[in-house]
Amino acid sequence: MYHVQFPGLGLSFTVNPVAFSVGGHEFRWYGVIIAAGFLLAFLYALKSCKKFHLDEDKFIDAVLLGLVGGIVCARIYYVVFDSSDQFIKNPVSVFYIWNGGLAIYGGIIGGLLCGALVARLHKISVPAVLDVGSLGFLIGQSIGRWGNFVNQEAFGSATNLPWRMSSEATALVSSSGVHPCFLYESLWCVLGFVLLHIFSRKFRRYDGQVFLLYSLWYGVGRFFIEGLRTDSLITPVVPLRVSQVVAAAAVVASAVLLVVFRSRTALTGCGSAKIMELNSIETDIKPEAGMDAGPDYSDGTSTIFGSAEEAKKVLAGEPVRGGAEPEKAADEKPGPQPEEKADAGDSEKSEPSAGGKK
Repeated sequence: MYHVQFPGLGLSFTVNPVAFSVGGHEFRWYGVIIAAGFLLAFLYALKSCKKFHLDEDKFIDAVLLGLVGGIVCARIYYVVFDSSDQFIKNPVSVFYIWNGGLAIYGGIIGGLLCGALVARLHKISVPAVLDVGSLGFLIGQSIGRWGNFVNQEAFGSATNLPWRMSSEATALVSSSGVHPCFLYESLWCVLGFVLLHIFSRKFRRYDGQVFLLYSLWYGVGRFFIEGLRTDSLITPVVPLRVSQVVAAAAVVASAVLLVVFRSRTALTGCGSAKIMELNSIETDIKPEAGMDAGPDYSDGTSTIFGSAEEAKKVLAGEPVRGGAEPEKAADEKPGPQPEEKADAGDSEKSEPSAGGKK
């Protein structure tokens, strides 16, 4: 149980890391929040498949294996760069992921690699899958960081800023308050998602561009936010923060590739209208070439009723005007028309003349 305060904002909360218990087993809010973030990210990505012209079933396969790969790599990343001797003293504790110790960068790397592998095996566009996946990552990360708030972890150094945070956990660092790094990263990811979502629908020029922009955007934010934290993993040889090194490398690589691919126009789904036209990409489903679309019955007419008005009257049980007239008209024999009489008269007058000649 934590008593969390934001003194400069006049806010205070009592936070219990345990959400509920079943049969003596505790389910923590951290896991619930992470699961909620993943679910929302998955639903968004699945709905985006049509826009990106991706097969939904094949994409689901990529997500499922990507999830497994992400969890495994997140744990490996943490264990490799952990500076304590806890895993040396008790090697089996490597598998105790419920006690914490999952590195987000490891999860991103593992998830993307495994997801891309499945996409390649299924013969769907790997860059397009990475574009959709990166947008999903931003949703999951923005929500998942609130799990750190519940656990009162991943916070920063001491500060006197109005939005500083304090609790029993932060008191070990500062009695006045610390940087709420979870909030910084959550807001950074929300802003990145909004911008890249709009970009993907209106301005994307090639498959993979959104992923490169995601890597650049998240890398910049993570580099500076990581510099504020007090629980960073440190590289074993040079005393550098691992996440800052990875973030810097991601930013440089992404920037270089964005420049190299600046003229690329290989697009298979939504994006810039001009580039979609260049690649003959249609946003709406239209009849196939050579196929007759058939008559348009959108106004209520059909092959039975002559107009929408007649259709409405029949459905309402009202008689249709002129419904009995066809039977009456069938019994009556129309008389000869004036022109027909004239022709008959001329025919009769011509017969005697014909007989006189004989």
